[in-house]
Amino acid sequence: MTMPSQFRSVVEAQIRAAYDRGDFDDLPGAGKPIPGLMEPEDPMWWLKGMMKREGLSADPLLPPGPLLKREVERLPATVAALRTEAAVRELVADLNARIRRWIQIPVGPQVAIREVDPEEVVAFWHDTRRPVPPPRPAQPRPAPRRRWWRRAS
Repeated sequence: MTMPSQFRSVVEAQIRAAYDRGDFDDLPGAGKPIPGLMEPEDPMWWLKGMMKREGLSADPLLPPGPLLKREVERLPATVAALRTEAAVRELVADLNARIRRWIQIPVGPQVAIREVDPEEVVAFWHDTRRPVPPPRPAQPRPAPRRRWWRRAS
């Protein structure tokens, strides 16, 4: 559908007036090539752009095998954030259960994954853990100071 000439002339006049006022000067990206213009057509361009803009991880989009492998690789950092040995053991047990399920019925690309030894992970957790400083004893509060205008009484 084309725009009637009277509307086109009104729109063009507004654009010309904005250009004369300098409304289009110093726009971000002025003088730079349009991003992705010469790249091959990608049907998922909008998804990739949104994930990049929003700072989202692509991990949830991975098939189960590579996702489990990545989770095993990141296990030391994940375990380091946990506070108790029971939490570490629970995390490893859950991960191993998901790995066993994937080995029984592999979905997606074949990736070499084996179960994680819980004792090794717990030993690593103990080795990297900083000793928790003892709680500081409560300091007695100083007696409230008397104001100078009340000292005279």
